[in-house]
Amino acid sequence: MATNVVAAGGADEPEEARDEREERRGERPPERPQPSRAAAGHGFFAIYKKGQGYWTRMGTALGALLLGGLTAYNIYVYLPVLIHFDTTVEGQHRARQIGIATSTAFFAAFAFFGWRTMNKPSNADFLIATDSEMKKVNWTSRKDLIGSTKVVIVFMLLIALFLFSVDIIFSYFFYLIGVLKHSPFGGGGTIGGG
Repeated sequence: MATNVVAAGGADEPEEARDEREERRGERPPERPQPSRAAAGHGFFAIYKKGQGYWTRMGTALGALLLGGLTAYNIYVYLPVLIHFDTTVEGQHRARQIGIATSTAFFAAFAFFGWRTMNKPSNADFLIATDSEMKKVNWTSRKDLIGSTKVVIVFMLLIALFLFSVDIIFSYFFYLIGVLKHSPFGGGGTIGGG
């Protein structure tokens, strides 16, 4: 009596069973399905870890927009002066158009690269970590802050008064020994009557 027993790994074994057996033996690592970037929410304009590090991201974005906007404004103002086609109205108008186009292109490129840089995972993780560390800070009370500010202002005024006094003393000293030709407050003419 013959039996139809197929040894493990035979030709009649289903492919799924063979893959499972190979994974258990460690012959080949298990394959994990890879979701597409669009399906995982990582599209081109998607925000990395949205909802985390909101205030540090907004502060960074505001600073970057301010820097880009001021630079674009300076390009708009100074580029027409630098290219200086001619002094006719048409030449000035053409220079201003080039300034507008260049500053607009700069601002768009700056905004794009700023967006991509802020959403780079390592940079976004840094901003998120900064936000979480700022939440751990033990901020001083309003009363302590006002008291410390008063101490700093009074100390600054005392140091300024001290430095002013030392400067006046040295100025008069150097005027009296003849190094300076005019008195510190200009009310005495010159030494030696000349």
